Amino acid sequence: MEYLFTFWACYMLYKEYDRVASMRLNFLASKGRCPEQFTVLVRNVPRDSGRSVSDSVETFFRRNHPDHYLCHQPVYNTKKFAKLVRKRDKLQNWLDYNQLKFERNPNNRPTKKRGFLGLWGQRVDSIDFYKEQIKHLDIQLTMECKKVLKDPKSVIPAAFVSFKSRWGAAVCAQTQQSKNPTLWLTNWAPEPRDVYWKNLAIPYVSLTIRRLVIAISMFALVFFYMIPIAFVQSLANLEGLQKVAPFLRPLIEWKVVKSFLQGFLPGLALKIFLLALPSILMLMSKIEGHVSLAVLERKTAAKYYYFMLVNVFLGSIAAGTAFQQLHAFLHQSATQIPRNIGVSIPMKATFFITYIMVDGWAGIASEILRLKPLVIFHLKNMFLVKTERDLEKAMNAKSVDFPEALPSLQLYFLLGIVYMVVTPVLLPFILVFFAFAHFVYRHQVINVYNQKYESAAAFWPHVHGRIIASLVISQLLLMGLLSTKKAANSTPLLIVLPILTLTFHKYCKNRFEPAFRKYPLEEAMTKDTQDLAFESDVGLKSYLTNAYVHPIFHSFEEVELAEVRVDKNQAHIMNPSPTINEDERSQSGHTVYRYEFESQTRMYRNDIEAQP
Repeated sequence: MEYLFTFWACYMLYKEYDRVASMRLNFLASKGRCPEQFTVLVRNVPRDSGRSVSDSVETFFRRNHPDHYLCHQPVYNTKKFAKLVRKRDKLQNWLDYNQLKFERNPNNRPTKKRGFLGLWGQRVDSIDFYKEQIKHLDIQLTMECKKVLKDPKSVIPAAFVSFKSRWGAAVCAQTQQSKNPTLWLTNWAPEPRDVYWKNLAIPYVSLTIRRLVIAISMFALVFFYMIPIAFVQSLANLEGLQKVAPFLRPLIEWKVVKSFLQGFLPGLALKIFLLALPSILMLMSKIEGHVSLAVLERKTAAKYYYFMLVNVFLGSIAAGTAFQQLHAFLHQSATQIPRNIGVSIPMKATFFITYIMVDGWAGIASEILRLKPLVIFHLKNMFLVKTERDLEKAMNAKSVDFPEALPSLQLYFLLGIVYMVVTPVLLPFILVFFAFAHFVYRHQVINVYNQKYESAAAFWPHVHGRIIASLVISQLLLMGLLSTKKAANSTPLLIVLPILTLTFHKYCKNRFEPAFRKYPLEEAMTKDTQDLAFESDVGLKSYLTNAYVHPIFHSFEEVELAEVRVDKNQAHIMNPSPTINEDERSQSGHTVYRYEFESQTRMYRNDIEAQP
């Protein structure tokens, strides 16, 4: 029966992988002209004492891609400038708030004290005070902007390089550019709203060290969490709890307390322990230095899945019977671990049923009701919202929380295929969860959430890998369970099953994954030919020049304009750029103000946006 299920699962996975890969290629083929189709992110540009990074990039690509190079955008490091802009944003918000108060009550002009936090000092007119502060800060911003644009140290060794055709960009992104493989590193550029600008300033040579440190930290975090989770799961075993805390015996003997401890509390306590984890893992992924929001979310989801696998699944099974199994795990060989866990699996079915109801069913109900965002909105509205801008921030629906939602779905799938043979009574709870999750998340994605970026199903290879891992884990645990029963002679027949499953995964990885990692030159040439036939490549240079302008030059809103003269050599950077959305603005507390840049031939209006 296990062979039949595995073959059926692999067949369905193959068909789905084939369908998703085809849908991805069809989507890219039908997609209109987008900046990321023509643009490559170049990192680790070697510094030349005789020229700037921008000149080095232009010279290198004009020499090595003479027929396809079009233009490039340098990347700036603007940490000091960002602090000034954030400060100006706060002042502007307070000015708007006081002006709104005055409009509502013209007979009472608002005032404040000039001292720290407005607690002491001379009392002055609030509107005049904030206008004066903003005027003084605009001068500092103008000076700092000139410094950023003209100081070579403000340009980091990276750039967005655009090409005349998709074919030229594909060749550059998927080939080695230099005889030194550590220099002139190229990858497909994320779409503009998907770029995580803060990490572009991280030196490339430090990325390996950062990722090693995070890997060690992740290992320590997983096993550090085992301590509280082991204690929480011991609550489900009252005999073990009474041995550890004998003074609780009278309380535990109460029927209500006993039912609560055995049934509801372990699942709830485990959920509480996991609340802060996604934010911690996202911070760790950012420290690793990934430059795209999509990659950040995929890496965070991977970390969260490994954590759930080790702590929630394996940890709950082992720790839940820790007082009976600890000696066996410490003193027996590693080959006995599947057998020991196999013995423990049936004993934890009740806990996982409770966990599915507490985390899964209640989570889906909370998702459709949006209780957490509702409470947060009302708290912000009571204490933080002063202006329309604050209200828009508080009401932002954001996007689907992939790093938390996907690992949870994958954990429930793992529980389903592990317990479908051992304790089938758990399956109805899993099926009910997935049925409601399908309709709820479908509704939320279509009608509620804002799309942060478009990655064209780039998550699917990771989902496929997690499903394969679930199949292999279920097969190993089934072997461990059978070895303890009368069917121990059947265990050798299952040894080949994990090998076949992993072989299938390797085949799918080689067959389909390149469609998610690379862009076929055939497809690129087809799209270029279509553009040429319909003359849709007209104005390509101006379109791409504006696409990857650094966030400090993004257009967002018009406020008081300040004039800044820009050297003619920088004029190609000063063109207006598309409006950014709230998600991009929130990457680093982005705050946007418009300035006016004047070259020798024309005026350019651009927003100055903070990017630490």
